[in-house]
This record gives sequence, C-alpha cells and structure tokens, in this order.
Amino acid sequence: MSAIHGIYYVNIPKERVPVLLGPSGSLKKKIEEELGVSLRVDPSGVVEISLSKSMSEGGDPVSLLKAKDIVQAIGRGFKPEKALKLLEDDVSLIIIDLPEHLGKDPEDCSRVKARIIGTGGKTRRIIEENAHVDVSIYGDTVAIIGRPEDASAAQQAVMMLINGAPHSAVYKFLDSYAQRRKLMRMTY
Repeated sequence: MSAIHGIYYVNIPKERVPVLLGPSGSLKKKIEEELGVSLRVDPSGVVEISLSKSMSEGGDPVSLLKAKDIVQAIGRGFKPEKALKLLEDDVSLIIIDLPEHLGKDPEDCSRVKARIIGTGGKTRRIIEENAHVDVSIYGDTVAIIGRPEDASAAQQAVMMLINGAPHSAVYKFLDSYAQRRKLMRMTY
C-alpha cells in the first residue's frame, strides 16, 4: 500500500474476476458505494483499490482495508454474500498459505487440503459449525472469515491438521472451543 495515496493492489485469479464484478458490475458497485472506495479491475486479476475521497476530504482508511479483505476473500473462493460479512467491524479474514507451511510439493498440499476438507466435507463443516466461521479451500490456500476469536480458533484447528494431528484431536479441540464460546456468550 502507498500510504501517501492510500492505494492497495491485490492479485486475484483471473477466473474470480467475474465474481468480483458481479452481474452487470453490481457487486463491484456495491463495494464501492458501501465503503467509499474505487475498484479498478484488470481482466488479468490485478485489482487497484483506492479511496474515493482523500483522507483529508473524509476518506476512511479502515474502508480501504475492508475493501482489500473483501477482494482477497472473493479471490480466495468465497461467495460474495460470505465475503461481504467483512463489511462488519468485528469480522476478519485469515488466509493460510499451505506451501508456506508444507513446502512446494503439490502432493503434500493436496493431501493436507483433503485432510482439511474431510470425507464428504465433514471436517470443514465441523470447523465452520464449531468455530462459527466460513472456510474456503481454494488453490493452495485456506481462508477463514469470522469474528477474530472464532477465526483464530479455526486457524488453530487448520494448523493442527497441517501439522499432522489426528482428526479426533482436532474435533475434540473444536468441541472444547464451542463449549467455552457458548459459556462466554451466556455470561455476557
């Protein structure tokens, strides 16, 4: 990001560009209007995100960060309605790059993605339900959208799977988190 001009450049896969634009450009327009930003989308997948108004004219730098997260989330495979949850102040995006943790071997990435998804999507569903997050496995990344504490718990579960923990241990961790979360919600 250029702090002087308040611009982010985000690369998304070419096949995700139509999703970011939406039917007749409707999603792009919604993001721009909701956040007061301007999106310039190149067909190759390069997205320039800038404030519609400069910061001195009332442009909000937090909106710039939210727009960046929404663009990244769509680029990482989330449906627009899930990515737009990032408009909320207390929702965050975590992206885990599998080759960063496993090395460049495509077989290792495929094996770990299969572990994270689980048979018939079971493991992914358990992560989503117990941590109250949305998870997208796309390319060589795992992306998580949720409240910071929930996203952090989901990230921990994914890291356990990456590091070879048995599914039963991950499920136990998630169940314990869900119970603690429920107790915390009841006391407040």
